[in-house]
Amino acid sequence: MSDTVTQVPRRAFLKSALSVTGTAMLAPTIIPSSALGLDGAVAPSDRIVVGGIGIGNRGTYDLSCFLQQPDVQFVAVCDVKERRRLAVKKIADDHHGNENCDMYRDFRDLLDRSDIDALLIATGPNWHATMAMNAAKAGKDMYCEKPVTKNISQSLILAETMRRTGRVFQAGTQRRNLPHFAFACELARTGRLGKLKKVYAHPAGMQAMMSGWLPPEPEPDREVVDWNMYLGPAAWRPFNEKLLDGFNFEKGGGLVGGGVLEWGSHCVDLCQWAVGDCPPPVEYDPPKDGELVARYENGTELIFREKGWIPLGSCPVRFEGETGWVEAGDSGKIVLSSPELLAGRQVEEIGGYPATFHVRDFLDCVKTRSKPKGNADAACNAHIACHAANIALALDRQVKFDNTTHTFIDDEQANRLRSEALREPWRL
Repeated sequence: MSDTVTQVPRRAFLKSALSVTGTAMLAPTIIPSSALGLDGAVAPSDRIVVGGIGIGNRGTYDLSCFLQQPDVQFVAVCDVKERRRLAVKKIADDHHGNENCDMYRDFRDLLDRSDIDALLIATGPNWHATMAMNAAKAGKDMYCEKPVTKNISQSLILAETMRRTGRVFQAGTQRRNLPHFAFACELARTGRLGKLKKVYAHPAGMQAMMSGWLPPEPEPDREVVDWNMYLGPAAWRPFNEKLLDGFNFEKGGGLVGGGVLEWGSHCVDLCQWAVGDCPPPVEYDPPKDGELVARYENGTELIFREKGWIPLGSCPVRFEGETGWVEAGDSGKIVLSSPELLAGRQVEEIGGYPATFHVRDFLDCVKTRSKPKGNADAACNAHIACHAANIALALDRQVKFDNTTHTFIDDEQANRLRSEALREPWRL
């Protein structure tokens, strides 16, 4: 059984309160200043009530970014692992100075909470899209870690679901809210580099693999680790402890995304932003001389490459136009073909890849009902580009993609890799 929350209906609560003796009703009420929004606190009416699902290593960092925001109240955690439920509850309770963070093993119990406004989804990629779409249907906004989809079909369904439900969706592509990356993309997008010719993304590994099994081990008690729920929509396989951390179950039984999808969902996302958040490329060549080249409909090339980068840190991108170029990375620095491209501007250097600004963008959009920078449409197009490149890599030949029908042109083998079967009851 899952841990559950007992909620008293408002009408029953009022009826109970009215039955209190007159003396008690006349007693003075002391209201803490935090409830009134005094002493720098945020009034309850302005707070965003947040729950978290699958809060492991990356999710714990994301949670710290949420808890830094004064208008966030974190009230519940769901995880298939008991030790993580307990760890996250302690973090939240210590931060808020109470013991109010509830724990769940089944995410559907958390989604039933009518008081929760938004979710942090930081499960493994196997769950991201399925979890996000269930959350949207339950009326929740969500910040979802990446990669957000397992295949092209999921990418399209995810974007359509967010449009139809009107939910605020932020993919965990936090570099969209870092000033030097934003400036580099602005130079490309606004024509300051001349007509854009090439955009470069770092995939951090180009290989197509298969999901497999490891030797069976005794399965833990469901309250300790819910293995069936951990697998979720992925193809079933026997329990092995080594699969509990870091195994993504990408395309259970099919392609594994590898670096093309993992880092690519960051770097290609920035490239997509640089070309104007247009539909993904329409042609994808297999790797040659260390580069995988894709082409947009207007002829601009998207190039995945491992080497040849200026040493500017992880997740480097480079944008080349007819009259100039810019390159940026996680060091917070940018290198330009000409200092004149700065036009007197000073671009703030923020090293590493903090998610604080990205989380704030999400929370602001929850309040205003605006589209965040890493919205579902942007995530959909960037992920389709990564999935299509991965298919060209796996098939070791060129594939052509039709952005109108969202299918590969005259290519049955490639089209079979657009989607995959999901285990019941997780079919989309």
